[in-house]
Amino acid sequence: MLYILYGPDGFSRTEALAEIKKGLGDEVMLASNTNVFEGKKITPSELSVVAQAVPFLSEKRLIIIEGLLEKFDSKAPKSRGKKTTKASSKQNETELFTEIFLNHPESTVIVLVGENEGKNNPLLNGIISKAKVSRFPLLRGLKLIRWIEKRVAEKGGKISSEAAKLLEKQTDGDLWALSGEIDKLISYALGRQIEEDDVNKLVANSRQVTIFDMTDAVLGFRAENAQRILQQLLLEGMAPPFILSMITREVRQLIQIKAMLIERKPQAEIRAKTGLQNDFVWNKTSERANTYHFNRLKDLYHKLLETDIAIKTGKYNDELALNILIAEMCAARVG
Repeated sequence: MLYILYGPDGFSRTEALAEIKKGLGDEVMLASNTNVFEGKKITPSELSVVAQAVPFLSEKRLIIIEGLLEKFDSKAPKSRGKKTTKASSKQNETELFTEIFLNHPESTVIVLVGENEGKNNPLLNGIISKAKVSRFPLLRGLKLIRWIEKRVAEKGGKISSEAAKLLEKQTDGDLWALSGEIDKLISYALGRQIEEDDVNKLVANSRQVTIFDMTDAVLGFRAENAQRILQQLLLEGMAPPFILSMITREVRQLIQIKAMLIERKPQAEIRAKTGLQNDFVWNKTSERANTYHFNRLKDLYHKLLETDIAIKTGKYNDELALNILIAEMCAARVG
């Protein structure tokens, strides 16, 4: 099966990917049969080897490729006359990828993920007829209000239309933030309908960002949000060493979880050793661990150590070092 998930709404893309994973069997076994690649770096030959591999003790193998469609975005008009060597090479690469996507084994599930499929995209044109395509545009106005109402209902809550409209205005369309605010409102309402007064009490007074918002944005590849939150935290007087230590703590925890998942440790044992007894926190953290290669997590940990050394030796000042670190962590997708 081939899935294409694209659009600027990263929250919905992430949830769609999670739903695909749920339908592929045991999450621990799937983790050992999941490969995640960066579209700009993966070659047809590398992908072909993995796509043809037989799943290990599982019915399915999952391949996730981030940003591959963007690589084949034909923004410029086609040149007349003889094709250049570079153009010919790219056409050949397009054909090779297309062949893999159209003819991979049924046991292999491939998911192409990206913010934009590009214009006049030859790769997309060649595979779209065989793919299940889901588009995720940013939600605004009435569509966002409807999303809020649906989300509340899915979580087992109720919300008035006035409260939904107010919530839409106060969260600026950020579904990551909205999801968290909805969880808080449902817990606060204790079974009754969420009203405008609830939104005013909980949301209007809780927009101050926290260090956890920033680490969540960094590890979720939301660079713009991460940089914005970092600047706000620094303006509020939070110490750079503390910020760095919290990011390091989260990466270290992901490494521990990933290592135990690779060793096929029981979920109960992993949760006991990491202290993640809350279901919501566990699901979110384990899902994130599955999106990273173990080697990539180790690379991030070493980069954190390098940043700490750069600050302590005076190579960079605190703020510059953190900005560089966050930019690199958000830009370098797993692969």
